[in-house]
Amino acid sequence: MSLALPTLCLVCSQAQAQSAPIATLPTVTVSGSKVNPLPAGAPLNKSTLSPKLATTSDTASLLTDVPGLSLNGAGGVSSLPAINGLADDRLRIKVDGMDLIASCPNHMNPALSYIDPTQVGALTVYAGIAPVSSGGDSIGGTITAESLAPEFAAPGQKAIVKGEAGTFYRSNNKASGANLSASHATDQFNISYSGSTARADNYSAGGDFKTYDFTGRLGHTLARDEVGSTAYETQNHSLGLAFKKDAHLFEAKLGIQDMPFQLYPNQRMDMLDNQQDSLNLRYLGQFDWGSLEARAYHENVDHFMDFGPDKRYWYGMASGGSAALNGTPCSPVGTAACAAGMPMYTEGKTTGLSVKSDVVLNPQDLLRVGAELQRYRLDDWWPASGAGMMPGTFWNIKDGERDRTALFAELETRKNAQWMTLVGARVEQVKMNAGQAGGYNPAGGGFQGRDATAFNAQNHQSTDTNLDLTALAKYTANANYDIEFGFAHKVRSPNVYERFTWSTWQMAALMNNFVGDGNGYVGNLDLKPEAANTLSATFDWHAADNARGMKVTPFYTQVDDYIDAVQWNATTNAPVTTPVVNKFSVLKYMNQSARLYGVNLSGHLPLAMTAWGGFGFKALLNYTRGSNETTGDQLYNIMPLNAKLAVTQKMGGWDNSLELVAVKAKTDVNAMRNEVPTPGYSLVHLRTSYAWKTVRLDFGVENLFDKFYYLPTGGAYVGQGTTMANPALPNYPQWGTAVPGMGRSVYVGLNVKF
Repeated sequence: MSLALPTLCLVCSQAQAQSAPIATLPTVTVSGSKVNPLPAGAPLNKSTLSPKLATTSDTASLLTDVPGLSLNGAGGVSSLPAINGLADDRLRIKVDGMDLIASCPNHMNPALSYIDPTQVGALTVYAGIAPVSSGGDSIGGTITAESLAPEFAAPGQKAIVKGEAGTFYRSNNKASGANLSASHATDQFNISYSGSTARADNYSAGGDFKTYDFTGRLGHTLARDEVGSTAYETQNHSLGLAFKKDAHLFEAKLGIQDMPFQLYPNQRMDMLDNQQDSLNLRYLGQFDWGSLEARAYHENVDHFMDFGPDKRYWYGMASGGSAALNGTPCSPVGTAACAAGMPMYTEGKTTGLSVKSDVVLNPQDLLRVGAELQRYRLDDWWPASGAGMMPGTFWNIKDGERDRTALFAELETRKNAQWMTLVGARVEQVKMNAGQAGGYNPAGGGFQGRDATAFNAQNHQSTDTNLDLTALAKYTANANYDIEFGFAHKVRSPNVYERFTWSTWQMAALMNNFVGDGNGYVGNLDLKPEAANTLSATFDWHAADNARGMKVTPFYTQVDDYIDAVQWNATTNAPVTTPVVNKFSVLKYMNQSARLYGVNLSGHLPLAMTAWGGFGFKALLNYTRGSNETTGDQLYNIMPLNAKLAVTQKMGGWDNSLELVAVKAKTDVNAMRNEVPTPGYSLVHLRTSYAWKTVRLDFGVENLFDKFYYLPTGGAYVGQGTTMANPALPNYPQWGTAVPGMGRSVYVGLNVKF
């Protein structure tokens, strides 16, 4: 369990066994060490995750039972996890040890979108007070996703051949998919394959939420309860090779993603292609003095965006002078022509190296040291579309660079049976640069020439030297009570889009938005790194056998130079003097101060043992408040008070639960972004499963009573129509509508092991 993030009630009994960084080395155990590592993460293993696999194709949603964790809405397989109100690049997210980066101005391809839920072997959440060895360049914590570790036959045993196949169907959006994995292993060699595919249509809310049905395309309308731009299709493949010799393990993994489309209800554009390939090499060895791990990886991402089928495609003036609203080309009028969509391309390349070692100093002290290097390159350009307004190529970011180097050391000590401590320091350097900016038409509208000239005249290079510090302690009073407490100082440098996007033109700014609020954003070369100081404690009361327990975690975080935003006047190229109210606007990133605080509670207990099996109860409650201390405004996308209660029943192969999810109305909203308030709601989910030796069947109903509700952190609904949002054009997205949640959905899943 993390200091700031207690482990799930569901896995309380496993927390001690799956703790901290040593637990991430499942194939090697340091012999002779009596150190009991400090529980520094909330671990979820394959057995814990299995009941959820039929309900989602979004790996991030597997984390929703972790105290303090919520999801910011995005595409159907790409939601962004938030820990205690801090999300996206404020978290360090690793997939099989690879430090992946979203290469998209809308962050449509976050790290967890590259691993299908069925391919996950373990997920671990490290909160804001996280060991420095779990990652840097983040202020909210770390999430690690690991595929299944390679398995080897015992010496002299015949080869192991095994596999798994599964399928699912979900009724609301007609989602369906399949997964297959297989492996062959001797006592020294393992080859494995895993693949998955998933596809879904738009989903429907629990009732009508709009008064219009237009999409801006001739003959194509959406029902008033249909949430536009929520369909997706994705395929993921992984091939692994592993070789073990004595206490040494060598691994190589090749990953490929083909995502033909993923539509976005809270973005002006849609992802219409995403191709990713990665190569991940790892060495892990055990020695008399401890263990050594080395990793090298490389990732290529080719990403394409344009208007999907629910959004208007043709822009410009049709023959006769009227706006083109249909799906066919129109003739030029004078110097203007119809623009065929707005194609946007992004290429990202990430290369990483890391070396870390666990050194057993004595039976009480364990020293972890390591070094990391990451090299990131990004090009983001928008080709010409139309001979008038957009005749050239718009370079949103050209030759973008973001390179990180880091050194860390931490000491874990257990002086006696009651006290465990961990202290660590991490020094990280972040170097950034970018090439020259350029608009579609330097002489065109939207101040393209002015903004590009001003950007190109400035120095684009920056170097940040950041220091992270962590101090944790755990005191075990007796068999029924523990307390963990600590302090962390964490620093994050801006990402490439926060620093290098340059155009104040509304249409271009709207394309740079990774928070889903419907507004446009402009970068700032003068941004400083964010620096967060976090205090937290976890009070853990539990039975000696952990059959019942309760955990309470209060936290407090102060962030200096928090990267927020202010409304921007493109004409004066300065902050607005009169704020835009109840409309979409353009904002520029600015350093300000922020404060977050709250408390997370979780608990579980048995209710009764009857002829119908064992009944139990689980509860989870999260409360987070966030405010901008510079302006007095609320922080954006903070999940309101929420709770989850579940009654469980287990008998033989049966595992059933009835869940109640309750969320308070969201009234503390961000005025600068004109964030839309959302009413409170409660949902009921019914789940059942039966497991045989090699077969598992899952069945359930989510949102049993077809309740209509809005997602408090789902952003603004801009999923259909003329999404360029110029009020002079018809059928533009209307401010004031949040993204609704999904109505009733029946799901079924089948998984077979062989």
